[in-house]
Amino acid sequence: MSSHAARDAGSHAASHAGTPPFTIRFAGGPPAVALLLLFAAARHVHACPFCGAVGRSLAERRDAATATVVGEAAGAAERDAAGLLAQPFVPRQAIRGPLPDGDSPLTARVEAAVGGFAVLFGEGLGNGRGGRWEALAADELLIAHVVAAPATSQPAARRLAWFAERLEHPDRRIAEDAFTEFGLAPFAAVRAAAGEFDAGKLGDWVVDPGIDQRRRGFYGLALGLVAARERDEAVRSRQIAILRGTIERPGTDVRAGFDGLLAGMLVAEGARGLEWIVARGLCGPETRAGDARHALAALRFAWEYLPESLPRAAVVQATGQLAENPAVAADAVVDLARYQSWDDVDRVAAAWGRLGGEDTLVRRAVAGYLAACPLPAARAHLARMREAEPERVRQALEAAALR
Repeated sequence: MSSHAARDAGSHAASHAGTPPFTIRFAGGPPAVALLLLFAAARHVHACPFCGAVGRSLAERRDAATATVVGEAAGAAERDAAGLLAQPFVPRQAIRGPLPDGDSPLTARVEAAVGGFAVLFGEGLGNGRGGRWEALAADELLIAHVVAAPATSQPAARRLAWFAERLEHPDRRIAEDAFTEFGLAPFAAVRAAAGEFDAGKLGDWVVDPGIDQRRRGFYGLALGLVAARERDEAVRSRQIAILRGTIERPGTDVRAGFDGLLAGMLVAEGARGLEWIVARGLCGPETRAGDARHALAALRFAWEYLPESLPRAAVVQATGQLAENPAVAADAVVDLARYQSWDDVDRVAAAWGRLGGEDTLVRRAVAGYLAACPLPAARAHLARMREAEPERVRQALEAAALR
C-alpha cells in the first residue's frame, strides 16, 4: 500500500517515483518563498507504498470495458499496421456487457500468441463490434476468477476480503491479481480487512526466501496489521518476533520490500517499534544507503497513517537523524520542512557545509528549508551562507522556489 492529499483517498516510498509534487507556501523572509516539497515516499493514497508499481486489476479492466467476453483463438497472431501483435478470436460467452453480434471473428491485441481461449476486453464498441479489443490468454481457472471477482463498485474492504485468500494462489496470474488489488486499495480498507488475512501464511511468506521481494514488503505490513489487532499476547509476540527476525537477517544494501517490513513493525508496536528500529541503527547518519531510504519511506508512511499509535514527534526525531545521512539528507530535510519541524534548524543548516559540497539536491533542500523557516536562527544561517557562498545560495534558493 501512496505518493499519494487525503489520507485514505482511494486509488496505490523513499525515492519511489509516482507522486506529483505539491507546494506549501511559507512566509520566510523577503520575498516569501514557495517551497516545492517533493514527497517522494509517495504513493501515499495507496494501501501499499512499498509494493512498487502495480497495473490495473482484472476486475478493474472488466468493469471499465464496454464488454468483456470469452473468446477462442481463430487464427495466427500477426503484427498490425502499428507494429502491435494482434490475433482473431471468435466470441463464445459474455462475462459483462453484450456478446458481439455476428459470427465473424474480431481482432484483439495480444502480448503473445494465444493457442486457445482468452478473456477479451472491448472498449469504444458500437453495436457490439468495432472499437478496440485486448486479449488475455486464460484457462478455465482464470476465466472463473475474472467472472467471480467482486465488482469495483463494492466497498473496498469487502472486496479485499475476497482477494485475501487468493494471495500467493498456485496460479501465478491470480496471485498477481490479488496482490494488485491490495496495492491499489486505500490503506483504511486494508486495515479494515486485516481480519481476513491468514496470519500463519503471512508469517511463512515473510520468512520465505523464495517470495517475491515486493510482496514480502506488503506481507510484512499485513503481518503488522494482524499483530496490532491480536489479543493473545503469546501469539502477538510470535508475530512480532517474525518481523524482527526478518529485519535483522543479513542482506545486501538493495533489498526490495525492506521498507514494508519496517512499516509492519511501526504498525504492530507504534512508538516501541520505532525505538527498536532506531536502536538497530536503521535511522542514523551511518545507516547504509539502501536501509536509510527504506527507513525514510517507513517514517513517511507512519506520519501519514499512524499518528494515533506513533506520536509524530517521534517520527520527526528519527527523520532529523536521517537528515545527517548523506544518502537521504535532501529528502529528509524536505520532510522536516513539510512537518514544519523548525527546531531542527541548526542541524539542517549544518548539512549545507557538511553534506552540500557538490550535491545540489542537498543545497536546494537546505536553502528551501531555511527560507521557509520562520525562526530568526534560519535567517541568520542564510545570511552567513550568503556571505560565504552568495552564488551557490542564490542558485539553491531559485531551485527551491516555485515560480
